[in-house]
Formats: sequence, C-alpha cells, structure tokens
Amino acid sequence: MSTTLEQLLAQVSQLVSRIEAVLPQPLSAPDWTQAIAWRYRKRSTGHGVLEPVRHVAAMTLDDLKEIEDQKEKLQRNTEQFVNGRPANNVLLTGARGTGKSSLIKACLNTYAPQGLRLIEVDKEDLTDLPDIIEVVASRPEKFIVYCDDLSFEDGEPGYKALKSILDGTVAAATPNVLVYATSNRRHLLPEYMHENLSYTHTDDGEVHPGEVVEEKISLSERFGLWISFYPFSQDEYLTIVAQWLGALGATPAQIEAARADALLWALERGGSRSGRIAYQFSRDMMGRQVGIQA
Repeated sequence: MSTTLEQLLAQVSQLVSRIEAVLPQPLSAPDWTQAIAWRYRKRSTGHGVLEPVRHVAAMTLDDLKEIEDQKEKLQRNTEQFVNGRPANNVLLTGARGTGKSSLIKACLNTYAPQGLRLIEVDKEDLTDLPDIIEVVASRPEKFIVYCDDLSFEDGEPGYKALKSILDGTVAAATPNVLVYATSNRRHLLPEYMHENLSYTHTDDGEVHPGEVVEEKISLSERFGLWISFYPFSQDEYLTIVAQWLGALGATPAQIEAARADALLWALERGGSRSGRIAYQFSRDMMGRQVGIQA
C-alpha cells in the first residue's frame, strides 16, 4: 500500500510541475549588471523574460549629422531624466532612415555611465508593460522603454495598454521610467479618407474632428515631446556620407572622390537620401577599398 501511495504522490508531483511550467509566471528581475540594454521576450509557454543585449551598437551623438535640432531636443530631455528632473515621454516620427532609432541608441551610450538603461519592447508585448514597470520601479537606474517602428491597426490590444501607461495610471506612476517610441506615422494608427466626413463645422467657420479622428490623435498626444525627422537634401546626404566614410577610415581625397558614387547609390535605391543609405554606401565602399588594397 505504501509503495502504491508513493507512486501516486510522485505522479501528482510530476503533474503539478507540468501545470506550473505552462502557467504564466511573474516577471523576474534579471542581473542588471549584465548589460545596459535589455529586450523583453515572450517564451512559447507565455512567460516573459528580460534578455540582456550583449552588444549595443556603438553609436555616439557625434556620429549623427544634419539632425542637430532633433539631437538637441532628445539629449536635453534625456539629460533631465537621468538627473532626476521632470522629463517627457517622446515620440520620434518622420522619414525612414533619418536617424530616429540611432539617436535613441546614441543617447543610451552617452548617459549609460549616469545610470540610463533601455528595455526594448515589441508592440505585441505592450500589454505586459505594467509587469515590466513593476520590476524596475524600485531600481536606482533610469529606464527607457523603447518601442521601435511603432504603429497599430484598429483593435490591437497593445494600443490601449500603451495609452493607459502614457496617461499615468497607478501602475505607470514611477519617476524612473519613460517611453521613447519611433514611428513613420504621426498618429500611430492608419487614417482613412472616409474619416474626414466625421469632421463638423461650426457657424463661425471652425472645424472640429469627429470621435474616430479624436481617438486616433489621442495616443500620440499623450507623448509630451514630439520630434520630427525630414528627408535629407543632397548636400545633407553627402555630409552624412563624408562623416561615415571618415569614421571608417577614408582619407579626404577618397571622401571627395566618392560623391558621385554616393549619389548613384541613393538613386539606385529609389532616390532615398537617408542616413541609413549613406551608412550602407560607406560600408560598401570601404569594404571594397580593403579588398582592392589586399
């Protein structure tokens, strides 16, 4: 009888272990000394974990050219944040490849010695933001919750979760967390022509958006600071090319000789003169130069 009971208890214990393995678990704090940047990931079991980013892109503020106004605004806000002064959640919007994400990474590298940390969260996981904030709320470091290329379709759950956090719910009321998001959309949601019909006109000529439009605007308005990025002119693009070529070891003569090829490179990519295209051209050119020298 005792052997049968022992076998039954062992089976029950195994069953309980299997059930616990698939049940959602509270988010546990990682070893914060391992990295300055973290990535929130959901396991197949539904458990969320904070994974250290071992190799953060070695981007500095000096590396970023022709976005001085945007750089000054984000740097000022970030400096206020790490120094314990009031600061805003930030939405960086505009043309692709103009430095939105790079600017956030450069700020992280600049202020990491002062305790700045970053947690990257995909939009699909924004519903877990309260859990993430709970884990870091008592930490001495300052945390940027980073959402890259953020946009929503109608009805996505992450939209309301982010809106609640930005609106200052009890779960989000902690002075050591800000949200920095990048997007190609100013209002983060798709906008349709038929929605213009919801606008109303008053007798004195004023125009007021309808409820649908107001709802779409309301999320972006919860970001205290908007920073806009614009396509580069030809001269600005060539300045960025020169900066990246110089950083990769090109001589002044090589930089001057590369102007025509840099413009052709952008033209072959649909005429997009962005910082990303400039960086890609510079890497290609310097890689070929090494091959020629070898």
